[in-house]
Amino acid sequence: MKGTALNPMELQPSSPASRPPTSLPGPGPQPPVPRQHLPWIPIRSLSERHRPRILLHLLELADRDRYLRFGYAASDSQITHYVDRLDFDRDEVLGVFNRRLRLLAMAHLAYLTTHDGQPVTQAEFGVSVAGRARGRGYGSRLFDLAVLHARNRGVQTLQIHALSENSAMLRIARNAGATVIRDGGESEASLRLPPETLASRMEQLVEDGAAEIDYHFKQQAHRVGALLHTLGGRAEVESHDDRPTK
Repeated sequence: MKGTALNPMELQPSSPASRPPTSLPGPGPQPPVPRQHLPWIPIRSLSERHRPRILLHLLELADRDRYLRFGYAASDSQITHYVDRLDFDRDEVLGVFNRRLRLLAMAHLAYLTTHDGQPVTQAEFGVSVAGRARGRGYGSRLFDLAVLHARNRGVQTLQIHALSENSAMLRIARNAGATVIRDGGESEASLRLPPETLASRMEQLVEDGAAEIDYHFKQQAHRVGALLHTLGGRAEVESHDDRPTK
């Protein structure tokens, strides 16, 4: 399940008005609709220190997945350039970790800056999921949490730029109530977000807090596992050293 919202060479998308619509398979702009219940998945906000893990995750994507995520066959150097340009102060990057603290899925919520000092009202969403982690609802959950974060930041419209063949990403957008406009090989989804409420603020606090606790547990387990592995290796060496020579 991959998004193609963000071109690593250019974060600012072209104007939607410049693209003539050829079809409107999705409904008109409206607030997100309730989706089928998904099991809770701990999703953590990523920061500067996670940049190496983000790079590893994206470099491990298969060629087809890179194509769907970025809209072209991104090379290693282009992906590295994209990761180097991630702005954790301006945007939000969300991730799902396994027990070994490897990124299974990540989303980039890019807040589109204005040139006149006005509050940001638009954001762009892109997502990638490791091949071995598909079918677990990670893409949908990352999208839901991105919507929550965006509306709590005052964003009114969430945009997704995707290849028209990226059916998984477009299905997530349509299921949320987005308008999807197809222009040949590319599609653009636009989702109008409801305003923030006290309930949405509390929901984000609970989600972020629970994910942070989950990450720390995994971090501690990872450190203990690494220590035990080191001690086990030392013990094996010592046992070999203690063997009598012939």
